[in-house]
Amino acid sequence: MKFSIGGSLKLAFRPWVEGLENIPAEGPAILASNHLSFSDSFFLPAVLDRKVTFIAKAEYFTSPGVKGKLTAAFFKGVGQLPVDRSGARGAGEAAIKAGIDVIEKGGLFGIYPEGTRSPDGRLYRGKPGGLARVALATGAPVIPVAMIDTEKIQPPGKVVPKLMRPGIRIGKPLDFSRYHGMEGDRFILRSVTDEVMYEIMKLSGQEYVDIYATAAKRQLAEAEKAAKEAVREEIAAREESGA
Repeated sequence: MKFSIGGSLKLAFRPWVEGLENIPAEGPAILASNHLSFSDSFFLPAVLDRKVTFIAKAEYFTSPGVKGKLTAAFFKGVGQLPVDRSGARGAGEAAIKAGIDVIEKGGLFGIYPEGTRSPDGRLYRGKPGGLARVALATGAPVIPVAMIDTEKIQPPGKVVPKLMRPGIRIGKPLDFSRYHGMEGDRFILRSVTDEVMYEIMKLSGQEYVDIYATAAKRQLAEAEKAAKEAVREEIAAREESGA
């Protein structure tokens, strides 16, 4: 199914790609990418000859009915791995274990250090847990990846994608073997994560914001809520004054 889906995506969207030579023909590696759209996890595997395993919510694989079965088959076909994300700490530990399992089997593990999709197309601070801990526990090289324009193809909340060419830039592998076994040091985890995010920023050309994307989403939601409340108050004031 991976090849049929990948072939269909390449035919319909004609994604361009730079740096394919940086993907090893065999052996484990971590692909650390920016995250602009739900479709990122489909376009990246589509341009590679090797399978890339990402983690996905377990609910995608356990929903009932015909639609649920089709959804589960689709996610399995594109290399998604179900992970139970119930509880913040449990979710993180499950993701790390899943990544280590993929690497120990010699596979390619895909991860989004930002932890969630960018709310506005900018690059946000990487979370120091999953990426760095998997890299330091396994010694696998980290390959920075930049998705280009995928947010324009399928913005958050849009089901039907727009037909246009996305881009993918793949950087040179980063070696963190000098920190092997130091995954318990939070300063090392932060340093590794920041180095990867810097390389992604250079590849993507995105503006970098030194806060977490989750915090930015909360700020945007609060600002939107405040703006709506202000409009309601203004309307109410006009009605009271008879304007």
